[in-house]
Amino acid sequence: MGSLTQRQLRIITQICWTIALAVVAIPFVFPFLWMISGGFKSANEIFGSPSLIPREWQWQNFLDVFTYQPFARQYFNSLYIAVTVTALTLFVSSLAGYALARLRFAGSALVGLFLVSALMVPEEVTIIPNFFLMKWAGFIDSHWPLILLPVFGPQGIMATFLMRQYFMALPKELEDAGKMDGLSRFGVWWRIALPMSRPALAAVAIITFLNSWNLFLEPLIFVSSLEKFTLPLALSNFTDPYGMPLWHLQLAATSLAVVPILIVYLIAQRQIIESFALSGVKG
Repeated sequence: MGSLTQRQLRIITQICWTIALAVVAIPFVFPFLWMISGGFKSANEIFGSPSLIPREWQWQNFLDVFTYQPFARQYFNSLYIAVTVTALTLFVSSLAGYALARLRFAGSALVGLFLVSALMVPEEVTIIPNFFLMKWAGFIDSHWPLILLPVFGPQGIMATFLMRQYFMALPKELEDAGKMDGLSRFGVWWRIALPMSRPALAAVAIITFLNSWNLFLEPLIFVSSLEKFTLPLALSNFTDPYGMPLWHLQLAATSLAVVPILIVYLIAQRQIIESFALSGVKG
C-alpha cells in the first residue's frame, strides 16, 4: 500500500477527531435526549423498563401541559421578562461601563470598590432586604422585582464590568476623532463605542437572557399568582393532589422550555462562540 497523501491524512485526522468528540459528547447529550424521550412516555413507562425510545408515543402529554395550568401565559411571562431584562441590562451596563472606563471623577475608584464588594455578597443574604424593599414599593406579586433586581443587582454589575473591560481596550484615538467632529460624550458612546463593542454586547445579552430565563429564587419569593408564574416555577407545579411530581408532564414542559435557547444557539452559534472568545481576551 502506497503512502498516504497529505489530503488523505488530513481527512483521516478529521474523522478520528469527529468520532472522539462524538464519544465525549455522549454523557452531555444523553440526559437531554432522555428528557425529550420522557416527554413522550406515560408515567408508568418512565419508571418501568428504561428505554430511550418510547414504546407508545404519548403526544397528548404536550397538550395536557397547557390544560393542567396556564402554561402558555407562564411561557410568555418568562419570554417577555427575559427580553426586557436583557435590553435594560445592555443599556445600563454599556452606559455605566463606558463611564467607568473613560470618565474620571471624584470617587470613581470608590465606586468600583463598592461594585466589586457587591459581587461578593451571596444572593441569599440580600433576598430578605430586597423583599421588604419591593413590598414597600408595592411590587409584591408582580413582575417588577424580576426585572429590576437582575438589572441593578449582581448580574447587572457583572455585565457592567464586562463592558468596562471591553471599552478600556478600545483605541481612544477614534473617540478623540469623534469629539473633533463635534460629538458629545453621549454621541461618542452611541456612535463609536457602542457599535465597536458588539462582541461584548453579544456576550452580555446571552448571559443575561439565560440567567433571567432560568431564574427561580426570585419568582418563588415575589410571585404567588399562578398566572404570573415564570417557567421555572411552572415546571415545579406539575404535581398530583398529593404533591408528587407528574414526571411525564414535567419532562414534556421542560422540553418545550428549552426550545428558545436551542433556537438562539442554532441561529447564532458562531456569534456566540466568538463573543465569548473576544470578551475573554479583551482588556
